Amino acid sequence: MNYVNFGRTGIKVSPLTLGCMMFGGKTDLDETCRIVDRALNAGINCIDTANIYSRGRSEEFTGEALKRNGRRDRVFLCTKVHGAMDNDDPNMRGNSRRHIIQQCEASLRRLQTDHIDLYQIHRPQSDVPIDETLRALDDLVRSGKVRYIGTTTFAAWQIVESLWCAKEHHLNRFISDQPPYNLLDRRIERELLPMCRTYGLATLPWSPLASGILSGKYHAGQPAPAGSRFADADKIQFLNQRWNDGALNVVEQLRPLATAKGVTLSQFALAWVMQQPGITSPIIGPRTVEQLEDNLKAVDVHLAEDELKVIDAIVPPGTHVSVYYEADFGPHLHRW
Repeated sequence: MNYVNFGRTGIKVSPLTLGCMMFGGKTDLDETCRIVDRALNAGINCIDTANIYSRGRSEEFTGEALKRNGRRDRVFLCTKVHGAMDNDDPNMRGNSRRHIIQQCEASLRRLQTDHIDLYQIHRPQSDVPIDETLRALDDLVRSGKVRYIGTTTFAAWQIVESLWCAKEHHLNRFISDQPPYNLLDRRIERELLPMCRTYGLATLPWSPLASGILSGKYHAGQPAPAGSRFADADKIQFLNQRWNDGALNVVEQLRPLATAKGVTLSQFALAWVMQQPGITSPIIGPRTVEQLEDNLKAVDVHLAEDELKVIDAIVPPGTHVSVYYEADFGPHLHRW
């Protein structure tokens, strides 16, 4: 596996990041351990979770898996803070100093580690000044509890504002962003990716398989399979925005391209994201070892220039047919 630079840090990470959102929910502890072990054996060294995933259980399972295999020091471990951990307490959410420091301590306990390699602000929050957030993060870095800091789904202008604030107040700056990016929503190509390349920020795209729409199991003109994420999409607003005829029509146009190349649609879609300028390491979120095995094969898929041109004709650069990139989801992460 060829490792890539993580922005300006000097850290080398794998071209795919293991996302842990399923851990502690649909994925039990034994399967979590098998997924983590297989990912590390395959060369993945970047693991991403968040405090709100399964209300802390994802971090607990991730920490236990790394404790059992004894390979914590081989991993660039990333987690996040922002979402509501207690819906009845307004101070148990958001980007305030109080919440950030409190949740960092809780994440360290759940992950069974003494430091977090990348601590990310899960969403922007307009009613909390960015210097409040940065000062809390800076203290965590200086204390050794956090190595680097990053953002998730910030707008380009919000990151630039934070870089100015960090410089103005002599604080540690954000070194990465985690935006949504896939073949159904290419809008970060307009401003965010050029900004990240200009200022040397690493990018860890989430949902490179478009919440599974690009996995190959959905077909235009057919209902979503029972038990799948989109089986009840009409009942959940953000899923309903993503599940539409335009997205499924794109899938049907991409499917023969993947078949002609001898790969699955998911491998084709992941390979496309990995090859895009400015992309560091897309986040895969396997629920099972079998899904992980499929995703890992995308590392060996290379799309030729003529194939990329055909893809651009189907979904032109900077456009979208499904909604993933919204720079401000609000303080409660309702869109998850």
